[in-house]
Amino acid sequence: MSLFDRRTLLMLPLALAACGFEPVYAPGGAGAALDGRVTVSAPNSTNSFLLVQNLEQRLGRSANSGNAYNLDVDVSTVVRSAAITQTNETNRLNIEGTATYALRSNETGQILASGQVNNFVGYSAAGSTVSTLADERDAMQRLMVILSDQIVTELYTVPGLGT
Repeated sequence: MSLFDRRTLLMLPLALAACGFEPVYAPGGAGAALDGRVTVSAPNSTNSFLLVQNLEQRLGRSANSGNAYNLDVDVSTVVRSAAITQTNETNRLNIEGTATYALRSNETGQILASGQVNNFVGYSAAGSTVSTLADERDAMQRLMVILSDQIVTELYTVPGLGT
C-alpha cells in the first residue's frame, strides 16, 4: 500500500481555504489592493534610490498623487570585513542592510503596516580597485533587491489590506 493517498491531495485546497489562505493577486487580495496604488517616499541617497526603484517595480509605479497608500522607507547599510588573510588583507566584505518601512493610508492617516527587514550580501575584495568597486556596486544593487522583496512580502501578508 502506498503512503501517498490522492484523497489527501484533494482535501488540500479545502484545508487552505479553512485556514484563511487567500491568493495575493486574487480580486480583493493584498497584491491587487496595492498594485499601482502606493506612493513610495522620495529617495535621499543612492541606496534608497535603488530600494525605491525596486519597490516601484514590484508594487507598480504610482500614476498620480491621489493614491490610497504612502510607503515611507529608510535604508541603512554597514560594510564589514568577512575574510582577512594572515597578512591582514581583506579578501571578502559583507554589506549588512536594514530597511524600516511604514505603510500609511491616505484616507485615514493610519499606519496599516510597519516593520524592519534585514539582510546581507558579500563581495570579493581580492581583485583590482576597479573590480572591487564594481563588485561593491553590484552587491549593493543585489541587497536593495533583497530588501525590497522582503518589504513587499511583508506588505502582502497584512491582514485585511485587500478588503
